[in-house]
Amino acid sequence: MRRSGIGRIEIWTISVWLLAAGPAGAQQIIDLPAEDRWLEAGIEEVYRVGTAVTGQDWQQFGEIADVAFDGAGNLHVFDRQSQRVVVVGPDGNLIRELGRPGEGTGEFSTSGAMAVFADGRVVVVDLSRRGYHIFGTDGEFERWVGVAKPPAIVRISRVVAQPGADAIIGVPTLATGMTMGKEAFRQPVKLDTSHAFERATLSGDESETDTVAEAWLPPIDTEGLDRKDLRNYAALPTRLLPEFGPELHWGVLPDGRVAFSDSSTYTVKVAEAGTGVGRILTRPFPPEPVTGRVIRTEKDRRLRRLEERAAPAANLRERRREIEELQFHTELSVIRGLGTTWDGEIWVLRRGEGPRDDGPIDLLAPEGRYVGSYRAGATRIPDAFGPGGLGAYVETNELGVQTVVVRRVVVGPPGS
Repeated sequence: MRRSGIGRIEIWTISVWLLAAGPAGAQQIIDLPAEDRWLEAGIEEVYRVGTAVTGQDWQQFGEIADVAFDGAGNLHVFDRQSQRVVVVGPDGNLIRELGRPGEGTGEFSTSGAMAVFADGRVVVVDLSRRGYHIFGTDGEFERWVGVAKPPAIVRISRVVAQPGADAIIGVPTLATGMTMGKEAFRQPVKLDTSHAFERATLSGDESETDTVAEAWLPPIDTEGLDRKDLRNYAALPTRLLPEFGPELHWGVLPDGRVAFSDSSTYTVKVAEAGTGVGRILTRPFPPEPVTGRVIRTEKDRRLRRLEERAAPAANLRERRREIEELQFHTELSVIRGLGTTWDGEIWVLRRGEGPRDDGPIDLLAPEGRYVGSYRAGATRIPDAFGPGGLGAYVETNELGVQTVVVRRVVVGPPGS
């Protein structure tokens, strides 16, 4: 079986060469093998930080919004509740803290996202002030970059530093927060038709924005929606998508390209600014249909959770009605998550047995080769990858206390 797998790799290598030799802009479509090659994950805990560990003041995290590493292996933790960034060294000890609530220089008003460059510079996105706080490699506030011509609706989403550029990349349609100016209530409502990977260049006093690539955003049936509902969709479009619909999963590669999955099939696309999608990786795992039984099971699960979390004597009639009227997509997506490492590997999380169960994690090499897979439950995709196999995992206990665990993952030889 291993020999036949090698044969498949040889075949798609030839097809890629032919495509690459074709006209400019041709896409490389790489069909990866269906047979899983199981890998052993060597996982070593390096350290953990959080009040559940030592109780030190700097480790009291209220709401961890982002974690990220720099090239020296320093961990950066952005706490949205306390509006600060905590920088932790490779030994797990505090290096410094950045920012605090306020309106002054280097102080955060309503910040909700952070990006960290390899050289240690930090960018914090400030929603209400509509701009970016930039801190230097020494942790000192360096400068403020405003948003040129802010739109009527300003959205904040996860952002990632683009390697090799003074820029960050985000997807506004996956916003975790937004603010509306008065003009948003006077202008016609404009609906997004795609997930745009927007790049904000931060080299000047005002940011310059362009689009690196566009991913598929499932269309929304707007019939019967009033202007208020349409405006809410324009601000946070994913809130109106059907249950189990295809989600956008993405990461930024070391060369600045974006790897993403935007459909219910096993399809990973790699795109760069100016040329769009140049490589498509697939595995022959079809999505499964969403049956009536699946729908009923999901509704019952939500109803049970509603009852468990409800206050005594609460009127749940309207909430129950909303659950019963939920709309569902026709297929269960194969891919449930995606991450990119500092070495350019793409980690792809597949769906497990149930609609919301995690399955194996596939490792794809930068050139598009299938490396192998971790069995379901062996590990999970980190909330942030770091150099040298580091990964940061945000964990929340039953009391809501958050801890960041830093582990090192080393790919071992194939398992049985």
